[in-house]
Amino acid sequence: MGVALYQAKAEFFRMLGHPIRIRVLELLQAGPTPVRELLAELEIEPSSLSQQLAVLRRSGIVTATREGSTVVYALAGGEVADLLRAARRILTELIDDRNTLLAELRADADAADQP
Repeated sequence: MGVALYQAKAEFFRMLGHPIRIRVLELLQAGPTPVRELLAELEIEPSSLSQQLAVLRRSGIVTATREGSTVVYALAGGEVADLLRAARRILTELIDDRNTLLAELRADADAADQP
């Protein structure tokens, strides 16, 4: 793989690297969603949401369609939902591992405190 491909992958993950964008993608997993519903769920300023949606649109992972005066956003493909599910599984495993380590550390500390 050439450097350009690694650069493209890095740009993709950077694009995902904002909590509002991740939350928008999670909300869109339920299906196409009007902007007003996204605003109600996210409780952010319309200008902030617009900025984040523009990033997602430019990247090509969400689409926007106009239905009358309403703009509806949707995931461009099922792969994004798959990626979010994979991230959730990875994070769950990491947290489980850390919880196991924490329990072991606590047990070790308790044992060390025993006379």
